[in-house]
Amino acid sequence: MMGAIVLLHRWLGIAFCLLFAMWFASGIVMHFVPFPSLTEAERLAGLAPVARGEVTMAVADAVAASGIADATRVRLIQRSDGPVYAVSGPSRVRAVHASDGADASVASADVAIAIARAYAGRRGLDAAHATTVARADYDQWSVPNGFDFHRPLFRVALGDAAGTEIYVSSRTGEVMLDTARSERGWNWVGSVLHWIYPAVLRSNWALWDQVVSALSLVALIAAVLGAVLGIIRIRIRGRRISSPYRGWHALHHIIGLVSTVFVLTWIFSGWLSMDHGRLFSRGQLTSAEAAVTNAVPDWRAAPFLGQPPIPSPVREVEWFAFNGGLYRRDRIGLGGQTLTKAGEPTSQRQTAFLDEQEIASLIARLASGCGAPAVLADNDDYPAQSVVPGAPVYRSRCGDLWFDIDGADGRVLQRLDASRRAYRWAYSAVHTLDFPVLMAHPRLRDTLIVGLCTLGLVFSITGIVIGWRRLRSKFAT
Repeated sequence: MMGAIVLLHRWLGIAFCLLFAMWFASGIVMHFVPFPSLTEAERLAGLAPVARGEVTMAVADAVAASGIADATRVRLIQRSDGPVYAVSGPSRVRAVHASDGADASVASADVAIAIARAYAGRRGLDAAHATTVARADYDQWSVPNGFDFHRPLFRVALGDAAGTEIYVSSRTGEVMLDTARSERGWNWVGSVLHWIYPAVLRSNWALWDQVVSALSLVALIAAVLGAVLGIIRIRIRGRRISSPYRGWHALHHIIGLVSTVFVLTWIFSGWLSMDHGRLFSRGQLTSAEAAVTNAVPDWRAAPFLGQPPIPSPVREVEWFAFNGGLYRRDRIGLGGQTLTKAGEPTSQRQTAFLDEQEIASLIARLASGCGAPAVLADNDDYPAQSVVPGAPVYRSRCGDLWFDIDGADGRVLQRLDASRRAYRWAYSAVHTLDFPVLMAHPRLRDTLIVGLCTLGLVFSITGIVIGWRRLRSKFAT
């Protein structure tokens, strides 16, 4: 039995020592440089105020023109070629011009360049030399599933000193992503390596999921076998703990013993990042719950943009259904918005965010035995955050089932049952050290993450040296 463990650990270690080193090193990089994404602040900063005088089509007519019968949300935005309605349903999104309802999808590279230039100008970026690089479904930075409704994407290179590239949706003409040369460079040695994320593999989500999950599981088995051997081979001499090995083997043994708990928990939690419902629940709404939260509204009741008057320039207007009512959401800036409920007197229906009573009314339709919703604290053990700074997130506890709802737009941010709450600790807390006490002290958290990953990297390097020597002696004979 012991001989089998030794052989398994030896050859699995040789096969995976480079992978371990890559994970630890890239983990440090991606802690400081995350995978490229468009933040809400960047998105809103790139939007122009809506030209209300050019909006001549009612929301209901825009929904009809889009052909999306199950539309649940509509947004009005200003593009370089005029205001458009972006109509969203559960499975697709489509844009129509707000003047006549004509198709507003982007098929021309010239239109994509104009949209990118306008966005860049509002962001203070130099777009004088902007050119279209590609129009494709996938590239290295647009592989996440969140872009699926907007593919293919136009990739526009600004030609500026920072090497900025902007991705424009062909479906709605919205800017979906921007990246800079330095950001892309760091991610090649960060997220791309860490997640085994080459576009050719990640573009096939099911295949990528199976490959990375299997590799992570085998790596975990190799680590467990090493921990078992490391503990068994401990020698006690007097009051001292020593290793029977010498040289690199002794170093590997000793560092392995010191880092055993971290390495095992980090590799295990990394494997759990690929769980996707295999062991834990996914935190998704059931079909019955989704039918309540994403009910198709009566768009004929949607209030028009000009009613009531809006005192400040609006960068985005959104209409959505919530708890059987229809709301219009006027976004003036990142932290400024006004909600208007249709069918009520103006003096009563305008507010900044949804209130507890409205949340409680919806929750009562989702589940039974629910307590009164409470605003989530910033340091909650199960954090959830609105994209709008200062907007409340409400948590309703329905026995063992919790719902977190964004007070800014009524979206369900989290569905937490006992399994999902356990997953939060087993994966997120262990793998990224986002324990509330450490999140309150970010420098301490940074130090721990860098220090522990460095320890794991050094441990992996000792394994690489031992493995190389083993292979060299094996093939030399």
